[in-house]
Amino acid sequence: MTHVLLVDDEEALRASLTYALTKDGYTVTTATDGMTALKLFHKQVPDVILLDLMLPGIDGMELCWRIRAFSNIPILMLTAKDQDIDKIWGLEAGADDYVTKPFNTRELLARIKAVLRRRHPEENTSD
Repeated sequence: MTHVLLVDDEEALRASLTYALTKDGYTVTTATDGMTALKLFHKQVPDVILLDLMLPGIDGMELCWRIRAFSNIPILMLTAKDQDIDKIWGLEAGADDYVTKPFNTRELLARIKAVLRRRHPEENTSD
């Protein structure tokens, strides 16, 4: 089962995304801050990370840089920061995709599947 690490300090968003992801067949671990997310990452490496930028403690940008220092796990940033410069910084920090809030949950699920297909292309071939 595909494991998602969802890092966001907004409780309602975590709850609704956890529900949608679980319903779609994912295992979900959540964190409300960057330091907890980093500890969870080392405890059980996820298949994909959904990462808010504005987090207490270590913010999402810093967390992305830290993870990129040793891992190529797909990272999708989920954030209310919708300025072009924020998107550019997020992608240059190592994010694989940048989704602004509010977003369509079905679109987010499709984006997750897309980054996972690119990560494991051998699982998407048919013989």
